Amino acid sequence: MRIAFVGKGGSGKTTSAAVFARLLAASGHRVVAVDADINQHLGVALGHEGPPPRAMGTDLPWLKDHLRGTNPRIPSADVMIKTTPPGRGSRLVHLDPDDEVLRRYAAPAEVPYVVTGEFAESDIGVSCYHSKTGAVELWLNHLVDGPGEYVVVDMTAGADAFASGLFTRFDLTVLVCEPTRRGVGVYRQYASHAAEFGVPLRVLGNKVTDTADEEWLRAEVDKVEPGALLGCVHHSAWVRAAERGTAAPVAELEPVNRAAFEAVRAALDAQPRDDAFWDRYHRTTIDFHLRNAAAWGNRSTGTDLAEQIDPEFTYPVPVS
Repeated sequence: MRIAFVGKGGSGKTTSAAVFARLLAASGHRVVAVDADINQHLGVALGHEGPPPRAMGTDLPWLKDHLRGTNPRIPSADVMIKTTPPGRGSRLVHLDPDDEVLRRYAAPAEVPYVVTGEFAESDIGVSCYHSKTGAVELWLNHLVDGPGEYVVVDMTAGADAFASGLFTRFDLTVLVCEPTRRGVGVYRQYASHAAEFGVPLRVLGNKVTDTADEEWLRAEVDKVEPGALLGCVHHSAWVRAAERGTAAPVAELEPVNRAAFEAVRAALDAQPRDDAFWDRYHRTTIDFHLRNAAAWGNRSTGTDLAEQIDPEFTYPVPVS
């Protein structure tokens, strides 16, 4: 299963993503966390010390060449873009620690994590951050995750998360929302975009201080979608200690806060992964690939990127 944490800057989405990833890992699941935010703080939130891992977003030639494998429709990495779908001969990837992509990019933290890379000074005025998050989109297009495996992604802040097709790559998107008018306003904006593409969106309240905060937030969220608020995270001594580098075992997270994150996990696990899932997933991949090809990809690569679509390709469905 794949989950993205989104929200306005300062809402606590990075901390929420880290706590949720730790909770999953502590339960014995295979988890990979992804820092796809322009401000790369997920590693610190996960307790990683030392230099960051090799950035996926600044190593695109290798990643593209690895993923294209022997696919005859993709003659070189130069004609691959972030939405290029897999085809027969493409190299599909997995969450096994021995997978070559994870060996190259994942840091051995409490929860293995990968990064897109920071927005460098050389990027200013030249490129946008989506050139880096595109690496994650390409990786997810080629990922076959199985039962009991999770990808937890900390996305860019604000509605900028909708500037690429990456937002469609998840089983569930969770918007971290403070009990404020501004926080709810961001949720309304997200909900409008998500509904257009059928993206499952739920809300996790954060920085809640009392019952009045929670009741107000639930009432405001219900105006958009009744029942979308999964739970609320109250001010947490456990989180504060973790942010200072002295995280206790996640089992010691306050019961009210643990219950909120367990509700997120229940909502994620309830998302359907039926027999038709991979077919729907691949059709969405193709749709966004054609959108990007027409908008800029064909012009940028000098080729007709629609030719990269293999009508005979199907994902190998993981066995439960």
